[in-house]
Amino acid sequence: MDYVFGLHAVESMLSQRASDVKKVLVQSGRDDQRVQHIADLAKRAGVAVVQTSKNELNGLVEGNHQGVVAVCREQKGLDESQLPKLLESIDDPALLLVLDGVTDPHNLGACLRSADAAGVHAVIAPKDKSVGITSTVRKVACGAAENMPFFAVTNLSRTLKTLQEQGVWIVGTAGEAEEYLWSYDFKIPTAIVMGAEGKGMRRLTRECCDYLVKLPMAGAVSSLNVSVATGIALFEAVRQRR
Repeated sequence: MDYVFGLHAVESMLSQRASDVKKVLVQSGRDDQRVQHIADLAKRAGVAVVQTSKNELNGLVEGNHQGVVAVCREQKGLDESQLPKLLESIDDPALLLVLDGVTDPHNLGACLRSADAAGVHAVIAPKDKSVGITSTVRKVACGAAENMPFFAVTNLSRTLKTLQEQGVWIVGTAGEAEEYLWSYDFKIPTAIVMGAEGKGMRRLTRECCDYLVKLPMAGAVSSLNVSVATGIALFEAVRQRR
């Protein structure tokens, strides 16, 4: 079982994946409008709503559950064999986000939220040495984790080569790149690769990239948080495409 907590995340789960929700736990005494709305969604979907204590909810999850926790089937991400089919179904030029070894669930959740807002078609990450879709990720993503196709792949380099064979250009972000972000043409099918916190992209991932670009850094710091850099890169693509 997996636990989805927080008002936004539970509401999104019930709206988009109610069949994966086993039951919804609601803190006793919480009868405000937001919680009542979630209880109504659950009942319409045939999902049991159970009143429980705040202490029990605190023991189930780490973080601010806001009085609601959904008990769900564990979500491990889509199988990588489904990625080519997803690409074939896209009418517009593909825009994909690749996260090479992001381990902080707060960063992944923020990246998913930005990807959803930017209209990204899918997020791809390696299975090993990366955080998956956890309850904290869902909470931070505020519903994006339920809406955004997430592929956890066995071999990231092989997946990138497969994308190239299907006409997707791979653009990686690296501080030592010679070209700035806006010099790349994001109107073509593109997968944006963001490196891990601190270390950046791995060598094999870097070697798979068709282009490397960087963000302008005018201050004393040498890099940005990966979720912040992801938002900047994605919305440069949005700017160009609009």
